[in-house]
Amino acid sequence: MIALERRAAPSRAWLWGAPLLAVALTMIAGGLMFAALGKDPVAAIRTIFWDPLFDPQFAAYSRPQLLVKAGPLVLIATGLALGFRAGVWNIGAEGQYIVGALCGAGAGLALYPMEAWFIFPLMVLAGALGGWAWAMIPAILKTRFNTNEILVSLLLVYVAESLLASAAVGVLRNPEGGGFPGSRNLSQWASSANPELIAGTGAHWGVVAALIAVILAYVVLNRHLTGFHIKLAGQAPRAARFAGVNPARLVLFCFGTAGLLAGLAGVFEVTGPAGQIGIDFNVGYGFTAIIVAFLGRLDPLGILLAGLLMALTYIGGELASFMLGIPVAAIQAFQGMLLFFLLAVDVLTNFRIRVGRRDIA
Repeated sequence: MIALERRAAPSRAWLWGAPLLAVALTMIAGGLMFAALGKDPVAAIRTIFWDPLFDPQFAAYSRPQLLVKAGPLVLIATGLALGFRAGVWNIGAEGQYIVGALCGAGAGLALYPMEAWFIFPLMVLAGALGGWAWAMIPAILKTRFNTNEILVSLLLVYVAESLLASAAVGVLRNPEGGGFPGSRNLSQWASSANPELIAGTGAHWGVVAALIAVILAYVVLNRHLTGFHIKLAGQAPRAARFAGVNPARLVLFCFGTAGLLAGLAGVFEVTGPAGQIGIDFNVGYGFTAIIVAFLGRLDPLGILLAGLLMALTYIGGELASFMLGIPVAAIQAFQGMLLFFLLAVDVLTNFRIRVGRRDIA
């Protein structure tokens, strides 16, 4: 008989070993999937994980893209991790990311073609407030009417996508764009551009913001009373109430922080790598950040490493799709396997497997 037996305390070895095992299992299962599609599994895995970093033919382009892709993932995942640790389930970061980009781009385009130093900071502030305000909708509904924050935040993603499509063909459409959907190119307007800070690295202000967010989140979780309240609420909700934790205030704080960081990710993306508001602006960073948060064990430093790994799968996946003809859907399934295997293997953190014989009465 095979049974799960609860451990007296969570295993620290499995706590950090589970993500590594999940990555290994993802490679194996992904290789089988690629083989089923008629592709060489070894070549596919090598193209995804090795070639972007070490193949001279691709590394010059791929290495800078690592920070470009990792920046928004780390920024969003850091905010989500605070809520997840407290048992506050914000699944709508993709919508907060979109609204942040819309608000930031709208604030800048309202002043076009003015050239002034304060335009970019104003856009960043507008994007952060936009993401925060969008996150406050499920937060307030949760605290006032006890609605399910998972459903509300998730459904608001589709509302945000509708707003994005409407803005791209309506209020934010480039009047000089010949009728095509999409805003002006913000990365080519000096007052709103978010260029590389160090040439050839891919690092822009969004990457700097992600690093600052990781540091602040680490300090809050490990050196501040709010971090203690977050951990206590997630591990022992009833004990948290006796300790003076205000559940409603914690929900507002977690949703607000996550929304603010997701909004920042959106505005840094629209002023930098993406360059403009378009119908296809959102590429799933808000949903992928959920995988990054759990892969990083909801720890800021772990999220930083997980964000780089997931960014590598983005870059390598695009390369594998181009070089080997692997469908984009298969690459997305490969990324989703990371979360699936992590959740499966994570059981061993709190349980051990016992193998024995069933007693027959």
